[in-house]
Parts: sequence; C-alpha cells; structure tokens
Amino acid sequence: VMLARIAVAVVAMDAALAFTCMSPMTSSRSPSQKMHFQSPLRSSRLGLLRMAGGSPMPAADAMKKDGSQEKFALLFDCDGVIVLTEELHRLAYNGAFEDYSAKINGEPVNWSVEYYDVLQNTVGGGKPKMRWHFNKNGWPTSKLGGVPSSEDAENKLIDELQDKKTEIYKKIVNEVAEARPGVLSLMDEAIKTPGIAVGICSAATKAGFEQVVNSVVGAQRLSQLDVVIAGDDVPRKKPDPIIYQLASEKIGVPPERCIVVEDSLVGLRAAKGAGMKCIITYTESTKDQDFYGEGADAVVADLSLVNLDTIFTPLMQGQDSLLEGIKEVRK
Repeated sequence: VMLARIAVAVVAMDAALAFTCMSPMTSSRSPSQKMHFQSPLRSSRLGLLRMAGGSPMPAADAMKKDGSQEKFALLFDCDGVIVLTEELHRLAYNGAFEDYSAKINGEPVNWSVEYYDVLQNTVGGGKPKMRWHFNKNGWPTSKLGGVPSSEDAENKLIDELQDKKTEIYKKIVNEVAEARPGVLSLMDEAIKTPGIAVGICSAATKAGFEQVVNSVVGAQRLSQLDVVIAGDDVPRKKPDPIIYQLASEKIGVPPERCIVVEDSLVGLRAAKGAGMKCIITYTESTKDQDFYGEGADAVVADLSLVNLDTIFTPLMQGQDSLLEGIKEVRK
C-alpha cells in the first residue's frame, strides 16, 4: 500500500512539473530562473523515488543509510558536448563579418575551418575570440567606419559584430542543431538520481547559449537542472576556472566531487583549474589533442559509451580513476 501511495505521489508530482513548466508564471523566466523555481519539486520527487526503492542506478545504493548524502555533481559544457555547434559558430561569425563589410588591409575577414579549429582551442568565448584575432592581425574597417581609433570604438565594433553573429547563429541552430549521441540520456539519468546535482556551464554568450539549450535540451529538462551558467554570468571566460568554481559554490558540491564533461583543451583547463575531474568527449577538430597530457581523467568518442553508474560508482567506492575499461588508452 505504501509503495502504491508513493507511486501515485510521483505521478502527481510529474503532472505538477509539467503544469508548472507550461504555466504563465514561468513562461517568461530564463532557464536558470526556471531551474531555481523547480528545484524543491525535483528534490521531493527524488526522495519519493528513493523511498519506493526506485533508485535509477546501482550507485545510489552507496548513499548513506541515515538519510544524508555525499552529494556529487555532473556538469556539462554546451558547445561541442551537448551539440556540435562549432561549425555553426564559424558560419555565423563569417556572416557577421560579411554583413559589416569587415576588412583588414582591404581583405575581407573570413575564418577558415582550419583557422577556427586553432582559434576555438586557444580562446574561450565569442568576443574574446574576435579581440584576440584583431589584436594579432589588425583591427578591421567596417560599415561603422575606419579602423577603430580608441578602446571604446573597438568595444562598439566587437559588441555589434557579436550581436549580428548571435542573430545569424540563432537562425542556423533552429534549422540544423541536434544533440550529440548519449548526452541527453546521460543528463536525464543524472536528473533522476538522488545525490547527483546536474548543470550546464558554457562559455557562450547567453543569447546564443539559450537558443541552443532551448532548442536541443528543451524547457522541461532545463527546469530540472540545478545550475545553468553562461559566459555572460562570469567576468572571465574559459580556460579561467571561475565558471566551474561558481557552479560548485551554487550547488554546494565541493570541486573534488564534481565531474565535468568537456570537448576541448580550453574547457579541460577550466575544469582542472577548478580542481574537478574531467571527461573529454572530443570532436573532429579536437580529437588529436593531448588531453591526458593536460590532466584529463577519461577520453571517449561520445557519451553513448558511458552511463551514470560507470562514472560515479567507482568514486562513491573511494576509487580515484574514471571509466576504467571504457576510456580510450592513448600513447
């Protein structure tokens, strides 16, 4: 009888969650605001599942018997991890350069695939990428006028190019973006599991980031996350570790119990700088990078190869290594 009552309560909470996500009260909220509003419901639902013996993974059995939990966290990067967006970003940047007639020494600014591979693995965030490129190659003329002659003029050009890039990027995302294999199922598994906080930490600007997560991750799933941070929310971009330090603080999980999923050296450096373990799911442009040389704990082709149990059970048992027998062995 008790199990039946609990099951009914879980169903009722699911219905309440769906109603809350659709209600006018939450429709205008940002993803992070929705997440914060929903977190008590998520916690109650997980407690009921645990009481009913419905633990989503064997690792949950490692939780303390007295009701307290050693909380862990799974934090996802967005671009390159949740969805392969880097080529979409490149096309959007080039579209913005073209729209603004950006030229350096008379030559149109255009980032090739090869150059963007280098750029994305050197500098995190859109505006820092453009500033780095222009500082190195010269500032462009544009439809705003000649070469910027002051820092304010440089900032204005960067801001307008970024706004145009975001506008173009949103249109592209709506047409072609889709999740990488395994990422949403792993996220869902973590959301359902007591004692695992789940979040997304992206270096992308909020407007472009929200377009991706709303289109690919979905509003209902976002409402159940414990933390969502975009590049605009922190003063410094990856590889600076501040975004992951902030996430750790917000969810109340110490860095040593946080697992980050990244796709590049820039993200890896941010995760390790924050004192966290890091799983790399590489892309075509990052596959040959020396991830283990820079401290990666595991490297896999995509997240369809892993599940929550293979990630967290060894850690809950006091082991230090990740994904033994699953991760790639590289020389």
